Amino acid sequence: MILTASQKSPLKDILKTSLPAVIDLSSQTVAWLIEAILIGNISAAALAGVGLALQIVILTFTVVLTFVVGASIIINQYLGAKDTWNANHVLGQALMVGTLLAIILSLVWYFGGTLIFLAIREDEPAARIYGVQYLKIISYFGPLVIINFMALGIMRMVGDTFITMKINLFTNALHLTLAPIFIFGYLGFPRMEAQGATLAVGIAHSTAFFITLYFLRSRKAALYFSFKEYTTPNLETFKRLYKLGLPTTIEQLVWAVGQLVLSFYAGLLGIVVLAAHQVFVRVQSVLTMAYQGFGLASMTLVGKNIGADDERRAIKTGWQTGWVALGSAVVVATLLFLLQDFWFSIFTQNQEVVTFGTHAIIVLAIIQLPKAMNIVFTGNLRGGGDLAWLMWLAIISVIVFEIVGSYFVAVVFNFTLIGIWLMQGLDETFRLLLNFWRFQQRNWKIKDII
Repeated sequence: MILTASQKSPLKDILKTSLPAVIDLSSQTVAWLIEAILIGNISAAALAGVGLALQIVILTFTVVLTFVVGASIIINQYLGAKDTWNANHVLGQALMVGTLLAIILSLVWYFGGTLIFLAIREDEPAARIYGVQYLKIISYFGPLVIINFMALGIMRMVGDTFITMKINLFTNALHLTLAPIFIFGYLGFPRMEAQGATLAVGIAHSTAFFITLYFLRSRKAALYFSFKEYTTPNLETFKRLYKLGLPTTIEQLVWAVGQLVLSFYAGLLGIVVLAAHQVFVRVQSVLTMAYQGFGLASMTLVGKNIGADDERRAIKTGWQTGWVALGSAVVVATLLFLLQDFWFSIFTQNQEVVTFGTHAIIVLAIIQLPKAMNIVFTGNLRGGGDLAWLMWLAIISVIVFEIVGSYFVAVVFNFTLIGIWLMQGLDETFRLLLNFWRFQQRNWKIKDII
């Protein structure tokens, strides 16, 4: 008997798309993780200040997600319908808008950093100085870094994960080669500490921009970057990108603001809490990016199956991706728990920070299970275009759990680091249950995307 596409298991497609994405995205956050270890060897203040600066960069990156996600959803459905011309048109229009946004965001990093860092306690001026230095230097490279982020994001979300993996592995290898040289002053270079870390990031990711451009012009990728589409505005396409992408931008912006607020709460509790929290943030970032590989696979494959009018396979793909992600999260949580006496100390030699942080590792381990599954079901809904739901759910959960709940549990009732991360775990579980229910409703059936 010959099986139809709907009857065949989507596991092969899931693994083919997700595993390169897992390596790709994980390599980026592993690079930031190793950089955090290097910076942690400077001082706890450097770790705290640079960590907060990186969160600010991530927060502002959410602005361009409007066009990354909007373009990717439309392109996936065009590719599912075998319409490559319109897919390439949408790519060019998204990067046109992205260029303007890249210039604006770079100016925000340069001029806004000092104001943002006033939230750090007055008796810790070193952390503020490190953070402001980081933001000002990264702003010089901002336009190329942001445009490359957009281009790679779109390529990744439409299934070109093997190409994006190769680009990011090269980029992160260059980053980690330059970082210790510039930070500690090896090979005749001056010791630049946090400024050197920023310089390494800027050089590596600016180089990656030209590699990405090569692939998009070589016809070796699923998409082709046309200078004509890039320089010829189409108002109707802008409206479609904005309409689809805005809810995701608000969703991610709310989430990033929530994470920034948690760092401010940690800062209010002292430099030891903030440094330990930044270690947790770095570790969770690596793990989240690994899970995002599965989330991107589910978004890409669900979206293409919907574009091809194969609803049955879309549902099957979403479920199987979720189970694969859950299995991975179980392994991760087990390793976090078993190696709790080892991995925290690699970030800093400050024994007070190490002792304080290890007490909360069990909470971080448990969070992995709902987080991995929630990322996949979020990807399922995003592939189907159910973006307004995700936006409102993020707004409600961040306000309830991370802004209000974390303040009372961590600051008022003095559960400090454990309280902050316990509320994040409740947030992930709440959203997973509702996204699971929503996916069963199949609301993409009423959406007209292409």
